[in-house]
Amino acid sequence: MTFGEQNTEKEAHEQLAYAFEHGINALDTSEAYPVPMKKETQGRTDLYVSSWLKSQPRDKVILATKVCGYSERSSYIRDNATVLRVDAANIKESVEKSLKRLGTDYIDLLQIHWPDRYVALFGEFFYDPSKWRESVPFIEQLRAFQELIDEGKVRYIGVSNETSYGVMEFVHAAKAEGLPKIVSIQNSYSLLVRCKFEVDLVEVCHPKNCNVGLLAYSPLGGGSLSGKYLDFNSEAAKTGRFNLFPGYMERYNRSISKEATIKYVEAAKKHGLTPVQLALAFVRDRPFVTSSIIGATSLDQLKEDIDAFLTAERPLPAEVMADIETIFKRYKDPAIL
Repeated sequence: MTFGEQNTEKEAHEQLAYAFEHGINALDTSEAYPVPMKKETQGRTDLYVSSWLKSQPRDKVILATKVCGYSERSSYIRDNATVLRVDAANIKESVEKSLKRLGTDYIDLLQIHWPDRYVALFGEFFYDPSKWRESVPFIEQLRAFQELIDEGKVRYIGVSNETSYGVMEFVHAAKAEGLPKIVSIQNSYSLLVRCKFEVDLVEVCHPKNCNVGLLAYSPLGGGSLSGKYLDFNSEAAKTGRFNLFPGYMERYNRSISKEATIKYVEAAKKHGLTPVQLALAFVRDRPFVTSSIIGATSLDQLKEDIDAFLTAERPLPAEVMADIETIFKRYKDPAIL
């Protein structure tokens, strides 16, 4: 999601090549990328992926993308819209444009980036009942996906930034109407963001219940768990997103996340791990996590992230997990504002 904003096309290709040379076979993009979202750069990430994808065997790459949810600010993404919705027309237009930008004739996993209905999003924690609004019925959304699957343009579907209510409604509607079932949920999950998933989504998504796999995004808390923002004036922090884009992911800056991060950095050092190893291995080892999504800005960051997954003991030793849980008991989801 940095391709086209913080990364040039050449840098994007270098990262993609390195990732696939080292066993990564899945890419996650979105019609909204790069971030921060704006009309001038919208879709550029897809174009960078497309120019690299031309040199790859398509069947060796798992390509995931996302259709935007409800938005009054991003209507520029559609040809003739004042508000983005997740209805049949928006879904179809999104997919056709994504296929064209990506230079492919099918999408392996199509996800709803955020819901059509009101939910607490991107740093919000509590649901505000006064913000409820009429939304596109779950069945209508699934029927649109069914048509695209029947046409061979989409293979599987999933959700993102979703709640237990949303997951269960999608699964129930699919079962009741014989429509395609969601297979994944892409939500934020890390040492700093655990409760929203662990409180009840973990039960909903359990293989014996709805059987929906978690694709954990921001496993490094937007980079904060690397420890680089502990000194906001360091070179690493100055070139990071929190400094480049004021207000971006401010939940990690305007909260007690820094206090918690200091504790996790200390725990990593105690056990001979880097902060990145601790954070990524923790997410890697969770039984409900299907895959982690990392968004490195530099090739060095990508190398460090991949090395962390591979070199940290699997699973993390009991004494490491015990220290993590001790910190968690003191700092439960410290990014809540």
